[in-house]
Amino acid sequence: MSGEPIGAIEAKAIGLVDQIAEGDLVTAAVAFAEQVIGRKPLPSVRELAGHIDQAKREPSTFEKVRKDIAARSRGGKAALRCVDAVQAAVDLPFDEGMKREQALFKEALESTESLALRHIFFAERQAAKIPDVEANTPTLPVRRVAVLGAGTMGGGIAMAFANAGIAAILVDREQALVDKGLEIIKKNYASTVSKGKLAQSEMDARVARVTGATNWDGFGEVDLVIEAVFEEMGLKKEIFGKLDKACRKDAILATNTSTLDVNEIAQSTSRPEQVIGLHFFSPANVMRLLEIVRGSATSKPVVATAMKLSKQINKVGVLVGVCPGFVGNRMLHAYFRESNFLLEEGALPQQIDGVMTRFGLAMGPCATSDLAGLDVGWRIRKGQPKPKPPERYSGAVGDRLAEMGRFGQKTGAGFYRYQPGSRTPTPDPEVEAIIVAVSKELGIERRAVTDDEILERCMYSMINEGAKILDEGIALRASDIDTVWINGYGFPAHRGGPMFYADTVGLPVIYARVLEFAAKHGKVWTPSPLLERLAREKKTFASLDADKG
Repeated sequence: MSGEPIGAIEAKAIGLVDQIAEGDLVTAAVAFAEQVIGRKPLPSVRELAGHIDQAKREPSTFEKVRKDIAARSRGGKAALRCVDAVQAAVDLPFDEGMKREQALFKEALESTESLALRHIFFAERQAAKIPDVEANTPTLPVRRVAVLGAGTMGGGIAMAFANAGIAAILVDREQALVDKGLEIIKKNYASTVSKGKLAQSEMDARVARVTGATNWDGFGEVDLVIEAVFEEMGLKKEIFGKLDKACRKDAILATNTSTLDVNEIAQSTSRPEQVIGLHFFSPANVMRLLEIVRGSATSKPVVATAMKLSKQINKVGVLVGVCPGFVGNRMLHAYFRESNFLLEEGALPQQIDGVMTRFGLAMGPCATSDLAGLDVGWRIRKGQPKPKPPERYSGAVGDRLAEMGRFGQKTGAGFYRYQPGSRTPTPDPEVEAIIVAVSKELGIERRAVTDDEILERCMYSMINEGAKILDEGIALRASDIDTVWINGYGFPAHRGGPMFYADTVGLPVIYARVLEFAAKHGKVWTPSPLLERLAREKKTFASLDADKG
């Protein structure tokens, strides 16, 4: 039920293939045909009842499989229809079972889920096409890379390159940090070997491709440097100024920043045309998305190289422009903003998270914050000016929890409480009391918040922001935004991404609700001019992509 391809040997073992030919295919086929002809009468498929009889003796199997698939598919129905078809083969006579299977197939084929999955399939391929970067644009060779920062992100990036056969130098300021990073890489590979998903010999080869260093002595030999240090502009500019002097003039200098201005970072070098953003998602050796951030001076060969490299390291590369948060995190900010406001107005973490997980997300915003660490956002907000009334401040509840040392899973308490060694969130009455107290301090009268309002405000805030991103040219296509969210943020594939989902709801419907929210909640809900235009013209984001060609 995974949908993953299988090899010929496994196919033969489970009965999908009768024979595997070695050597000349035609000779083997003729020999097989002569062998089969000798078996008369030939059994038809409807007479192969061995597996059917076994399944009839174990009827509970279907419910067990359904339960497992429902947990993994997060609301998707296609895989469950496959189970229905197999059960029909067991429970019904052959001809009736075939009719039932055909009906299930037709139902799945004509569903919105089918359209969504096909949309994402083509969207990922369309993302590789950059209108002003011709297919014959020369690319730069990338045979050896350096990664600055041996933490979780840096180590994951080094693994992504090692997996693709590219040598990587993992660099940090202290040998102890480098050693720790290298040891984590070995443990990650060893875990994969223990699960039978990687041969020991291949692990050894990949580990050997990653070396450690506490200096930049070898940087004159690298083709690409990726900086993965703290999100602090001064530090990044200092590093890039030094990299400019340490690296070859044709080397690409990349930053893994998730929010900062790539253009400002590039200006600290004498080669802004060689600077680009490569925003990996954690864990970088696993997550498929790579936001490729094109600066105002980034050259076409550097863009082409980054897009080609994303495929080499098995990532889905999406080209985006420069703005705070780029595409994914800029929309995520709107999503978290509304979830925080909903807490202040009357909802609780478990209600908000329940709505979003039922929609299909792996985790809701509160559980996600606990996983990432509430101290991260708290520290960022402390360095930023608070909005002036009547504009609301969206970090009140998170700040209060962080001030109490409730940083999330790592401290055993955040929006939820966690038992030692467990990642399972447990609703905490103390948190409810804290939220109620914050609401009172802010002068907000709490009310019953419906599940529909939670879904609309969390999703429509993202969609409205996505429309602004498109209007500003930060994303090339609406489908690129969908690709970012499916591959980087766990958006349910059967929904097709936030912009595809918006089209299924109807842009006039969403625009009308955005106007209502703007009247009630202020300028953060100001409708995107693009959303307004498409809604008034009764068009879709898909039609916008089609117009671009």
